[in-house]
Amino acid sequence: MTAQDFIAAAEAALVAPAANQDLARDLLSGASRRPCFVVGRNDQSADLAGRLRLEGLVDDFAEPGSTWRGLPAIATTALPADAVVINCSTSISPVAVEQRIAAAGKATLIQVRDLIAAAGGAIDQPWFVRDQRDDWRAHRPEWADVFASLEDETSRQTLLDLVRYRLTADARYMRAYSVRLQDQYFEAFLDLRAEVFVDAGGFDGDTTEQFCRRYPDYRRVHLFEPSQRNMRAARARLAAHRDIVFHEQGVSDQPGSLTFDAEAGSASAVTSGPGETVRMTTLDLAVAEPVSLIKMDLEGWELTALAGCQRHIREDRPKLAIAVYHRASDFRTVWRYARALHPDYRVYLRHYTQGWSETVMFFV
Repeated sequence: MTAQDFIAAAEAALVAPAANQDLARDLLSGASRRPCFVVGRNDQSADLAGRLRLEGLVDDFAEPGSTWRGLPAIATTALPADAVVINCSTSISPVAVEQRIAAAGKATLIQVRDLIAAAGGAIDQPWFVRDQRDDWRAHRPEWADVFASLEDETSRQTLLDLVRYRLTADARYMRAYSVRLQDQYFEAFLDLRAEVFVDAGGFDGDTTEQFCRRYPDYRRVHLFEPSQRNMRAARARLAAHRDIVFHEQGVSDQPGSLTFDAEAGSASAVTSGPGETVRMTTLDLAVAEPVSLIKMDLEGWELTALAGCQRHIREDRPKLAIAVYHRASDFRTVWRYARALHPDYRVYLRHYTQGWSETVMFFV
């Protein structure tokens, strides 16, 4: 597929008709008397709860008797006959949701995009669709450049599928993918041996733990995590592993302090709202020795942090594994920044869920 074919295929997804339009219109108008449920705890499902007559939230992992936004949570197996289920799951496993509902054999499943299309603008697109469409319209040529630079067919197909999904929220484009979070950052093409690994955004040590187990010949790990709570968890988790330097700091383009939301679990991030004040540094200042592998998943802070390790990238030419899914522009700007420092980097793209989250761009 050429870059021009990539652009054409993505554009075609934008005009592809939505399914289930008659049912979607009946739900929106109140004409449907079928029991209606929603899947997914997010802004989309909350909006629909205020617009439609919903009987509950389908959640196979909820505590019995629990509720969300006033909706009782029920298991898939408890769905009544002839139910309609609206799939608002978009981040991790929308395809698995479809498969689970279909296997139960009780409900008609429609995607949230079907309702959005039937509403004719009265319902907002998911945030990631709005974000992708804005960036796509403004920067199509650079998206084509990213596509043309990718090293293998898997990367090119991944970019096409992701762009089509992020433009439409149509889960059909993600049916070839599975949730494989433990494989994230550890691809065979990296050829990892005796690495000095920087885990930027170390959270509770989960990625470093996987790294140490998979590549026991590593030389050293530098784990950066600004949250005291997360760092305590990381130290406990990694107590049995050798040669780990724990940096209780965040990484940025300059030293200082910022506000950090440590209550968001693995999505903890720099914030303009309430949070704890944390110390920030740069990788160039904090790590003196040459490094060979840098991983970053910083909830949208990746490009800023990369600016703080320009010396290491220029001098050491480390392999990079950078999360690019937090904003559509990350696909372009991270790619542009790394290639400007080393135009000979080989670029790969891999995706680790069935939704919009957990996409990693690798520079080798």
